[in-house]
This record gives sequence, structure tokens and C-alpha cells, in this order.
Amino acid sequence: MAHSFAVRVYYEDTDLAGIVYYANYLKFIERARTEWVRELGVDQAKLRAEAGIVFAVRRVVAEYLRPARFDDELRVETRLLAQTGARIALSQDVMRGDERLFSSEVTLVCLTETGAPARLPADIRQKLCGATD
Repeated sequence: MAHSFAVRVYYEDTDLAGIVYYANYLKFIERARTEWVRELGVDQAKLRAEAGIVFAVRRVVAEYLRPARFDDELRVETRLLAQTGARIALSQDVMRGDERLFSSEVTLVCLTETGAPARLPADIRQKLCGATD
């Protein structure tokens, strides 16, 4: 099941050519991941404060397929691909209507605040299992 997050392109998101600056797609998908995790019931601030655990991006593979422009209404679709004890693999697409503009695969890892690898807590693994229904 895909999580959907709406994004409008603002003037500040565009470059001199009037299209979305490439790095801003990474911001769009970051916002969508944050909302996806929140909707799963994971409080990232509480996770850090109580367990000392944070999520970090380990890898991003991105394809820029078509340009988005000022005032476009976009949608970021996030899907869980896989999870292990300490990693989460996602696909994230930026859509304008039915047209895919940007496609990515993102690997998140679980780390302690010092940067050491950590296992995902069991309750979070359980919540992620529900994300594939």
C-alpha cells in the first residue's frame, strides 16, 4: 500500500530555467518519508529521546524522468520494499497526476546517536509490517 503526500512547487523550488532544481526532489521525498513514519505511529523525537535511535539515509538511487515546474501540484508515493533488523528499503516516486517525474529507491538505516548501527525496535518492525498490507 502506498503512502501519498501532496507537494506544491513554489518559486523557491525552481532554478533559472523555471523547473524544479534537482536537489529539491530529495527534500520532497524526505518530507514524505517523515509523514509516512508519523502515520505509522512512530514518533521519531521520542525514539531518539528514549532509545537513542535515529533513522539515516544510507543510499539513494534517483532517476529524473520529467521536469516539474512552478505551481505544479505533485504527489510523493512511498512504498515499503523490504526491511531487515536494521534497514528499511523504500521506493519513492514523485507524480504529477498519472505522470511519474522522479523515481527513487531509498535505504534507511537505524543508528545510535553516536553513529553506530542499531537494530530497529520490535514495535517499529511490527508497524512496518502493517505498511505492506
